[in-house]
Amino acid sequence: MATVTKKELITEISDKTGIKHADVALMLESFMEVAVNHLAAGDEITLRTFGTFDLRVAKGKLGRNPKLPQSEVMIPDRCVVRFRPSRELRSRAAVVPVHKVNAANGVNGM
Repeated sequence: MATVTKKELITEISDKTGIKHADVALMLESFMEVAVNHLAAGDEITLRTFGTFDLRVAKGKLGRNPKLPQSEVMIPDRCVVRFRPSRELRSRAAVVPVHKVNAANGVNGM
């Protein structure tokens, strides 16, 4: 398994649809910009067969500076983006062989 870049996605979508690379790039950039704006406004984004992006509050916690482990710093509550995959995406991911994922992540099988 490899990391797929935005450029590779654009090429694949362009090849599959016959739409020019520049037009696909513009659409993808526009989608990401609109999605970020909606999430920043606190909206939820649902793509039915893909999943849902929303904001959740990560509770504050006590943290430490690795360079000064004796000093404690309070990390405040903050909003984080959460992705919940759709049923379809979860079922398709469930059939991926575990050894492929382990190999991609550098995990030894035994």
